[in-house]
Amino acid sequence: MSTERSDLATALGKTALLSSLSSAELQTLATRTVRKLFSAGELLFSEGEPCNGLHIVARGKVRIFKTSVNGREQVLAVNVPGESIAELPVFDGGPFPASASAIEDTEIAFISRRDFNAYCMEHPEVPLKVLTVVGARLRRLVGIIEELSFTTVRQRLISTLIKLAESEGRKTERGIEFELPATHQELASQLGTVRELISRNLMRLQAEGLLEVDARNIVVKDLKGLIALLDTTP
Repeated sequence: MSTERSDLATALGKTALLSSLSSAELQTLATRTVRKLFSAGELLFSEGEPCNGLHIVARGKVRIFKTSVNGREQVLAVNVPGESIAELPVFDGGPFPASASAIEDTEIAFISRRDFNAYCMEHPEVPLKVLTVVGARLRRLVGIIEELSFTTVRQRLISTLIKLAESEGRKTERGIEFELPATHQELASQLGTVRELISRNLMRLQAEGLLEVDARNIVVKDLKGLIALLDTTP
């Protein structure tokens, strides 16, 4: 077996959908798998296009997003290595419900819709795992809808800053320091707003003495105060 096929088999085995398959089964599936390379910012597919197969992230990151008629984007998810993309249209034959683009240089393990459906017929445990993954995605989308419907931009931003401070922050003399994982524009797309409102709210939190902001570098001066704002922010 070639090195390329071995690498693809390894990538497939790290995917939740295919984790129950044996090494031999993964190697067989790898012979039906195509390696696709995408540069940062390049589209994997666009919303409304016919679904031609299953995309699995082998390396890099992929953003899934919807675009409004006026060009505003809402990021639905960021997929990392080991995650599959847009499983549902592979089964129902419908078009892609959203667009996908590479955040950085990305490698995709691609299985055609025909080959993946045939493999599911041979391995009935795989579509059961698809249901589990799709169910988790549905719960996440419901959470996004709830946030967009019932919280303000300020609340969503504060919630994101708290999560980043707790998961990525490092304690320094100045406070809890971390770097935003995306630009203000990308953060706005994730939080369902525009870049200007993200920048304005960051400056407001800095004026209130809760943060220090230097481009993407954030220092949380008062984490307890930030948490308290979640219940009081209009």
